[in-house]
Amino acid sequence: MKMESKEENKMKHLNIAIDGPAGAGKSTIAKEIARRLGIIYLDTGAMYRAFALKALNQGISPKDIEGIVALIEKTKIDIQYKDGHQIIMLDGTDVTNEIRAPKVSESASDVAAIPEVRLMMVRLQRKIAEENDVIMDGRDIGTYVLPNANKKFFITASTKERAYRRWLEQKEKGYNTSLEAVEKEIEKRDYNDSNRAFAPLRKAEDAILIDTTHLNVEEVIELILGYL
Repeated sequence: MKMESKEENKMKHLNIAIDGPAGAGKSTIAKEIARRLGIIYLDTGAMYRAFALKALNQGISPKDIEGIVALIEKTKIDIQYKDGHQIIMLDGTDVTNEIRAPKVSESASDVAAIPEVRLMMVRLQRKIAEENDVIMDGRDIGTYVLPNANKKFFITASTKERAYRRWLEQKEKGYNTSLEAVEKEIEKRDYNDSNRAFAPLRKAEDAILIDTTHLNVEEVIELILGYL
């Protein structure tokens, strides 16, 4: 019986990994690339947000590791696609919009640092990637979730630029948050993501670095498509 080589196994489906810090524009860019290529976009951050929302609704602090771990077996997170859009289902309820609240964003960074939570999410993410052509964005996709991805990109921008983008995004959704508060949240998330013990945020050795500070969305998309 012929054994599959690592490369042959890797090429069964097109897997594109995009990593980077909060507010770098990963999701916006990944969604549009997925649309143009006709493949699935998987927003891994939304999965952690959904779990953080469950904890908040249950009155469990994201710092309560024992309580968070106990919640894992009682939580069901599904990813569905409707008219090309990703729908996040939490215990059978659509929470796609609810998970974008600032308080959920802050809690998501804390629960994502818990190894047991990450293992639960990674199992689901890998299964989706094994069965579909996907572009996936997050913090540890190229380094941990999909180490054999066909292409890897690390997208970043200055802290001030990322905070400004996130502030505008929140304003458009009706959240009354100051730019200063958003910048502090970005700095906190950067620290948490880069210093967690399990699968921290870092650029994979074979990832292509793209600084979006002075680039618009279309320029970044064209740049990435040029590498595919």
